[in-house]
Amino acid sequence: MTSERPRLAVPQVALLALFVTALVTAQVTAAKVLAFSLPVSLPVTGATLSLPGAALAYALTFFASDCYAELYGKRAAQVMVNVAFLMNFILLALVWSTILAPAAATSVDPTQFRQVLGASTNIVIASLAAYIVSQNWDVLVFHRIREATDGEQLWLRNVASTASSQLLDTVIFVALGFLLVPSVLGIGVAAPLPVVASLIVGQYLLKLLIALVDTPFVYGVVAAFGGSRIGGGDDPWAAE
Repeated sequence: MTSERPRLAVPQVALLALFVTALVTAQVTAAKVLAFSLPVSLPVTGATLSLPGAALAYALTFFASDCYAELYGKRAAQVMVNVAFLMNFILLALVWSTILAPAAATSVDPTQFRQVLGASTNIVIASLAAYIVSQNWDVLVFHRIREATDGEQLWLRNVASTASSQLLDTVIFVALGFLLVPSVLGIGVAAPLPVVASLIVGQYLLKLLIALVDTPFVYGVVAAFGGSRIGGGDDPWAAE
């Protein structure tokens, strides 16, 4: 008699799908720069909060990964994060193969299509580097705090892991994409230091706000999906 292999549950598939959807959306919306007017002028950003359009979707990946880590464990979350990292290259290959393919006479303007979907090389390098560091850091910190609090205080590990990983993500992405890669490798145009500082502060303030606001939703998702399954033996990947 053979034992039945564990299968992915609907909640697990839903969170995996949410994570990948948000990640893909972040990649294809990075070209647009958002600008939010503030009621007061801040020391670094001034009266306008500037950030790439990807920031909103990318923040959702941390929400999904924290829910997933709480429900299914460290190992399962690491598998999700690192497999999704490889999927970024598939996304880039599919996008660029479409960009480089010949266009029909009735097609949208190929130049505009490339400008919208073809992120510059410096942004791609920065995005992938920031992703692999910040997402793995998020999973690591989340579970270190979980172990230290014996599985209690979900709010603390959600906020602390997301706030620290978003800081890493923001600094790495902006510093590489807008300063270091253009300056050192000559790819792209280096932004002045005040602009780089403004982008870092602007992005992080929004991400920190999202990290604080999404905590009740993390509790809601974990409760709706039946609580943590860590150690329950029903996860296709070993929970740690």
